[in-house]
Amino acid sequence: MAQLLDGKEVARSMTQRIQDKVRALRERDVCPTLAIVRVGDDPSDRSYEKGALKRAERVGVRVRRHIYDEDISQAELLEEIEGLNQDETVHGVLIFRPLPSQIDDETVRTALLPEKDVDGITEGSLAGIFTGSHLGFAPCTARACMEILDHYHIDLTGKRTVVLGRSLVIGKPVAMMVMEKNATVTICHSRTDADEIMEICKQSDVLIAAMGRAAMVDGRYMKAGQIVLDVGINVTEEGKLCGDVKFEEAGETDFITPVPGGVGAVTTAVLMLQVVEAAAVQSQNA
Repeated sequence: MAQLLDGKEVARSMTQRIQDKVRALRERDVCPTLAIVRVGDDPSDRSYEKGALKRAERVGVRVRRHIYDEDISQAELLEEIEGLNQDETVHGVLIFRPLPSQIDDETVRTALLPEKDVDGITEGSLAGIFTGSHLGFAPCTARACMEILDHYHIDLTGKRTVVLGRSLVIGKPVAMMVMEKNATVTICHSRTDADEIMEICKQSDVLIAAMGRAAMVDGRYMKAGQIVLDVGINVTEEGKLCGDVKFEEAGETDFITPVPGGVGAVTTAVLMLQVVEAAAVQSQNA
């Protein structure tokens, strides 16, 4: 039976670390503050926002919500973002995406300062990951994977690691992050031959599933001794939450993250950690 990589346990451990950092900042009269920018009323955005607010209250991070109507113009939104860039009391900004069709996503991402980009969406933040310079911050989900591996003392050195998915939210950045830990990385995606994906995955020591396809990864992809991180968040026809991995067929693997309670449980903790880290850097440079 595979051992669970319990995201809730990792989040609890991170919460203590974050609280200690917040306490130290408040002793210097710095109150770490996150601005949440939400356009419209998407249920998944509201759900994530609710979780972020709870986590922020727990660790002592202040949150300011900036909620706009679905029909806001691009110029108006850019003006709001520039105001947050200039606001020295705001240390991190979370912009919910995708944005409405009248707003160009790349223009908005470019407008946000990398030092306040605590969700890793700007080119500056992503460049930091790909060059190893650590400029800006990693996408929260990608860093959540690394926090889980670190918490359970899983050494990636020399391990054959397969990443399923090539998005800038998780696939590409997490591939760079595990490579920095000296893993040997292969990226598979929607255009990789289906039979080849199975064989490549089965040969891996670590499998990170981030395709966004419910229960795509079944027993044919997995083997004994493997470490599986399931990043997928999907809803079945019955309305149940499930990952990209068919959990009941992962019995021979060594370690696996559950869904729910795995990577997703760590993501909001990472968001708060990055807000606090941003506040520490900005207060030093003030």
